[in-house]
Amino acid sequence: MYKILTLAFLLSSFLCQAQIQIKVIDAKTQTPLENVRVQPEKGKAQLTNISGILAFSGSENQSFSFFKSGYEPLTAILGEGEHTVELTEKSLNLSEITVSAFESERPLLEQSAAIVVVSEQDFNRFNETSIVNSFNTKPGVRIEERAPASYRISIRGSSIRAPFGVRNVKVYWNEVPFTAPDGTTALNLLDLSNIRNAEVIKGPSGSIYGAGNGGVVNLYSPADPIGGRVTADFMAGDFGMTRFRLGVSQQVGNGGFEASYVSQKSDGYREQSAMDRQVFQLGGFFSVSDKQEVRTQLLISDLNYQIPGGLNADQVAEDPTQSRPGSVNQNSSISQQSVFASIGHLYRFSSKVKNSTTLYLNTNDFENPFLLDYKKELGFGFGGRTKFTYDGKLAAKNLRIIAGGEYQTSLTDAQNFGNVNGVADTVRFADKLRATQGFLFQQAEWNLMQNFMVTIALSENFSSLEIDRQIDASGGTLGLQTRKFDPIVVPRFALNYQLNNYSGVYGSISSGFSPPTIDEVRTNEGSLNLDLEAEKGINYELGYRLGKGKLNLDLTAFYFKLDQTITTYTNPQGVVLFRNAGSTNQKGIEAAIDYALISNETGFVRNLKIGTAFTGNYFTFTNYQKGDNDYSGNDLTGVSPNTLVSRLDLRTAPGFYLNFTHQFTDEIPLNDANTVYQDAYNLVNARFGWARSFAGKWELEAFAGVDNLLNESYSLGNDLNPFGGRYYQPAPTRNWFGGVKVAFLY
Repeated sequence: MYKILTLAFLLSSFLCQAQIQIKVIDAKTQTPLENVRVQPEKGKAQLTNISGILAFSGSENQSFSFFKSGYEPLTAILGEGEHTVELTEKSLNLSEITVSAFESERPLLEQSAAIVVVSEQDFNRFNETSIVNSFNTKPGVRIEERAPASYRISIRGSSIRAPFGVRNVKVYWNEVPFTAPDGTTALNLLDLSNIRNAEVIKGPSGSIYGAGNGGVVNLYSPADPIGGRVTADFMAGDFGMTRFRLGVSQQVGNGGFEASYVSQKSDGYREQSAMDRQVFQLGGFFSVSDKQEVRTQLLISDLNYQIPGGLNADQVAEDPTQSRPGSVNQNSSISQQSVFASIGHLYRFSSKVKNSTTLYLNTNDFENPFLLDYKKELGFGFGGRTKFTYDGKLAAKNLRIIAGGEYQTSLTDAQNFGNVNGVADTVRFADKLRATQGFLFQQAEWNLMQNFMVTIALSENFSSLEIDRQIDASGGTLGLQTRKFDPIVVPRFALNYQLNNYSGVYGSISSGFSPPTIDEVRTNEGSLNLDLEAEKGINYELGYRLGKGKLNLDLTAFYFKLDQTITTYTNPQGVVLFRNAGSTNQKGIEAAIDYALISNETGFVRNLKIGTAFTGNYFTFTNYQKGDNDYSGNDLTGVSPNTLVSRLDLRTAPGFYLNFTHQFTDEIPLNDANTVYQDAYNLVNARFGWARSFAGKWELEAFAGVDNLLNESYSLGNDLNPFGGRYYQPAPTRNWFGGVKVAFLY
């Protein structure tokens, strides 16, 4: 009898133990949400069951964080008793998406510029080995990959001056300048896992971001610790492709850290096109107080990739997988090791005034054996960016003022040798290089009426290049040569009018400039083109956005007039050189339409969405004469006049999903004379898979997919105006991939 009474007492004590019971539901449909990760302020995370319910012991009020893929994260303070928490599905509705472009966090409908968002869902529609496919679904944006990890970004035709690498586009990573002060961006040092989402501003944005006529790419991967979580991914595919990732996140108080390691390798579709990249990232977030936050990032990259080189039409017809003759013997390739570290600090002086400051430093060890030479560079750089934001009133109308500055400098020891069978030979020339750029910016956003906003912005820009020649085997001039560009003032004026709660129009006039990079001034055969002028242009833009219910519509028309356009040509030795080529007229139309056919969290088909993006680039040269040839009126080299992308996304209740993409690219002129074109092509990609959670602790995804389903012959990045007709960089034929992802909560 005593044992029975004791057991009854213990059972009643257990049943009466204080609990915090939580039920999580969809805010729109009011249906329970399964597998929501709930992280308490104290204790271990749990997942909701099929009824959307879980419970934590205790009665003390504490903070709970809620996470579920496809839903906005939420934090709530809950105590003893039963609670219902509503999660809102991540909106693809333009009337609700918030972006941080132009340093002003506002809903997209209130932004007076052509901006597209590339989300984590966009990245996960493809094979996750590169950023190419996801960015190329957006109107006005094109990323080319001539060989694995050899990127080239074109925003509204900006890649005309980029024979290799990323130029004429400013790139930021977690609010830190990732573009070097000489104007180049080593985007291939980042793995796709280092990017959670991206915002692309199309057209000149120098009033806030400095040099770059193409636009700005803001990449974000902030540390977002969600308790204890370990993840592991593995993927394999054709052409010897393998990718492995291991990640861990840990919450520490109100902050925490995330770390990941990624190894990706590929033999490549073509001869001499293998790639091997190792990337380690460590990010930390620390909430010092209600007024202060600190974020840190460390990126260590080790990248090696081979360069197959361009082929002429006969070589492509003979064997598109071959490399340019000599590339194998000379080991044409790039080896690059880099360390990039940053720290960011946010301080809220009051409810109206705050400051955000980021500082960074980086090191870079670069080697590039090529057919004609062997380049070695060892560099160091540092810089930072700061901005103050004031939210107040002027004449009883809302006023936001943003002001700040940015400064960058880099020091590089650069040496060019002869190349004998892939080994550096006698030094040909050597330089100590210094690139510096800085600017101040100011911006005022004034709501003259509740639905009408005026933006006035201005920046003052300074930049210089120093080339101190130490060695010149040809007997050329030694010593310091400097090119200091005249200070440039870059204004921007924009209007935004909200027609109603779900649609609006905007217009803007913005100026831009882009000085030549060191690689354009100091070419591989040793000449110094210090007379190369900065490009300058002015852009006129008009746009309309609609985000209502299941429908999104984004339309933009623009006219960009560019003077002192920098174009490329190749000398008989195969060295890429640069020149100013008069001016260009760039008229364009960009349109994106998305529609959710089905959005129902209770049905078998949970989501079915379709979308289309159209880009019309009607760009021509004006006043462009080269020798006895007048190319005025010709189409701009390297730009497709018409691109159309269509998408379909399906998600079901059991966890099966399908992503289907079709991209049509019109023919592309490959030389200034418009006598050679790449043929139009259709590119079809698909990914299908299954994703579920188990036992409240495990998450599993298995997937497979195909790229270039139609087995098209095309180049994803051509050489422009090359010597010997070597225009083509053949892209992979039909190829398959598959993989698994596993996550464990501890």
